[in-house]
Amino acid sequence: MSMDKSVLICDQVDKILNEILQKNGLKITYEPEISPDQIREKIGSFDIVIVRSRTKLTKDMIDRASQCKIIARVGVGLDNIDLEAAKAKGIRVINAVEGAMNAVAELVLGLMLSLAREIPRADREIRNGKWLKKELMGSELSGKYLGIVGLGNIGKKLARHARALNMNIIGYDVVPIQDEFSREVGLVKADLDTLLSSADFISFHVPFTPQTHHLVNAERLSKMKKTAYIINTSRGEIIDEEALYGALKEGRIAGAALDVFEKEPAVGQKLTTLQNVICTPHMGAQTREAQALAANVIAEKIIMILRGVI
Repeated sequence: MSMDKSVLICDQVDKILNEILQKNGLKITYEPEISPDQIREKIGSFDIVIVRSRTKLTKDMIDRASQCKIIARVGVGLDNIDLEAAKAKGIRVINAVEGAMNAVAELVLGLMLSLAREIPRADREIRNGKWLKKELMGSELSGKYLGIVGLGNIGKKLARHARALNMNIIGYDVVPIQDEFSREVGLVKADLDTLLSSADFISFHVPFTPQTHHLVNAERLSKMKKTAYIINTSRGEIIDEEALYGALKEGRIAGAALDVFEKEPAVGQKLTTLQNVICTPHMGAQTREAQALAANVIAEKIIMILRGVI
């Protein structure tokens, strides 16, 4: 594949991506606010299409991508790209798993600390003129059991961070968890129900698929301890938000921290009204370092594909 290719970038990306591709002779069209209708109109003219999470590449868009050879996601999840449509047209789809690993794992730690010590509430009440020192009796992460559902790159990174805080790790995945990694972090393997009933904090790191849709439902929530917390930085659709709302409102679990929601933006949704919920706006990979790394990784992968290296 020659390097004389045209690239459509549909979302805001770190400038390093443009720089590397341009240095290698690719022609860049940078439209970070492009609309779905504009994509349908223009996509047929490009060899490579690059997106983040804002843009959804649907079947009808991909069907119009008559000369496209590569679709690149500057991030991890690929659920905003119709993979079947891409495969049918022989389009290669790549992502940058490496970029978000540390950023997401660190956000989970921040959310766990915020839940355990009620940091957002403490800040909010001081601003409202209340000094709640006696009421805000928190707990420590050290010695607690962290259940990690999905031990891919991000799950593993989180386990290592949590182990450094002296947390005990319980792990579940549909694919075998390596014994060497389990020994490294002292991870105890468990089935999902055992993990849910044993852990003090439960963090989800699974892709959205038909199998993971509402993986956390009313029945599974009922298995959790009343003192347990849920953290979700993967995909909103893996949790039945109606069931979660009920469990949180009735105090059947202690709290939740959500970076992702079934419908985004989540402004004004019921879950955001609860005091025992911490909400962030799908910002898991929103660090300067993660965005630069993901952009770099994608640029290098595109160049290597064009050179026939991978």
